[in-house]
Amino acid sequence: MPLDDGYPLTEDDLLPLSIGAALLGTGGGGNPYLGMLRAREVLRAGATMRILPLDVLPDEAWIGRVGSIGAPLIGIERFAEGRECLRAMRAIEAAEGVAMSALIAAEIGGANALQPIITAAQAGLPVLDGDGMGRAFPEVQMSTFAIYGEATRLSALSDAAGNVVLFRDIADPLSLERLLRGTTVLMGAGAGAAGMPLAMDFVRRTAVPGTVGQAIDIGRTVLDARRRRQDVVDRVIERTGGRLFFTGRIRDVKREITGGFVRGHAMIEGAGDWTGSEARIAIQNENLVLWIDGVPVAMVPDLIMNMELETGEPLTTDMLRYGHRVAVIGMPAHPLLTTEVALKVVGPACFGFDDLTWRPLATG
Repeated sequence: MPLDDGYPLTEDDLLPLSIGAALLGTGGGGNPYLGMLRAREVLRAGATMRILPLDVLPDEAWIGRVGSIGAPLIGIERFAEGRECLRAMRAIEAAEGVAMSALIAAEIGGANALQPIITAAQAGLPVLDGDGMGRAFPEVQMSTFAIYGEATRLSALSDAAGNVVLFRDIADPLSLERLLRGTTVLMGAGAGAAGMPLAMDFVRRTAVPGTVGQAIDIGRTVLDARRRRQDVVDRVIERTGGRLFFTGRIRDVKREITGGFVRGHAMIEGAGDWTGSEARIAIQNENLVLWIDGVPVAMVPDLIMNMELETGEPLTTDMLRYGHRVAVIGMPAHPLLTTEVALKVVGPACFGFDDLTWRPLATG
């Protein structure tokens, strides 16, 4: 296959990207609309954004990862300064003595799909078409990069006040998560993060490929279905190969910020006998497990996504409200997340659901 130099990301791409990232984010990753607005302002200030496929750069190129860390609600309640991730990335470059050739998203979910694009535009770099999760997860060790051998000798955080903290020679990814999370709480439960540089050959082997393009395609599908006055949920399911699990009205939402996460659940009253009478979704920043009438039917690492029933608007966990009429759909996780080694990091037991065993998601 011939190599190409990618494609420019224009302002017209940002809304579809934010919609698709909201869906792939399984409820988390930060508010995608705010991320879209920030990216739009960077473009309008004269920056350029370019997306590259994973087969363009040489093996020895250094790839950076950036993203926001903390509780998604904080991203709505407190404005970001805007260059937190750039400062964290520059600190990594200075500490390692390298220059990044491109950035890649740690997760494709929500605003964190747009954060590396914003940071890359600020730095004059391209972004690779892929990410480390194929969705969003609440903890940093839950990425394909960490699962398949990323070293943890260096990471950085920066907050809105300009503070930068470096983390060196951390024992393992779980220890890194705890140190980053605790420091983020001290920074007000929200910060910009950057990981150590990754070699391009490692990224090619461990990244979930094509997820930026996938998010844009999903967003365009939603917008096209609206224009044609078609059933948006049906169109998205057809396009993604997902499955409709439940439709109904939200009757209760519980959310609280503990330990740097938003934890809680959403209860949904069924709108049709065929879907069951009640659904419950467990939340830790993202949607983790879906029960229908007490029976678990979908769980991490598979994707559980809420869409507003009439418009097909993806609903992140911070947007869920009493009375919302929703469709709950599921989509299989990428195979990199369903291996035996991966399930030890992202399976249901890793979130406290010791009584659940992951099984491949039935679709169609």
